[in-house]
Amino acid sequence: MDIAIHSTFLPHQDAETSLAFYRDVLGFEVRKDVAYGAMRWITVGPVNQPGTSIVLSPAGVAPGVTDEERRTIAEMMAKGTYAMLLFSTRDLDAVFDRLQALDADIVQEPTEQPYGVRDCAVRDPAGNMLRIQQLR
Repeated sequence: MDIAIHSTFLPHQDAETSLAFYRDVLGFEVRKDVAYGAMRWITVGPVNQPGTSIVLSPAGVAPGVTDEERRTIAEMMAKGTYAMLLFSTRDLDAVFDRLQALDADIVQEPTEQPYGVRDCAVRDPAGNMLRIQQLR
């Protein structure tokens, strides 16, 4: 089979704040910005990877999600345990320096992990955990 990852969804609590992080801090391009009432779905992605996108979507708006489940989602997002993405880069130190200079929410500085990767961790404005690994 020929299958590729095209898009993944990450929840946001504030569309403008999330957009600013992914566009201005990570340097992603905005591909779509779709509003529906008070909600927004913003598609972003790395400039050099047009086939891979992240859809920043309102948290907990899927049909059938209960108010209790929305509260649980909000609590997990606040702790950084609801959603995670792994990125890679050729120069982890340069990426980390940029993230730190732009006041990203640093969770872990670049570290050699016991499972064989060197990475760092930050949280986006919605609390989503982003780990960035050094390509070897």
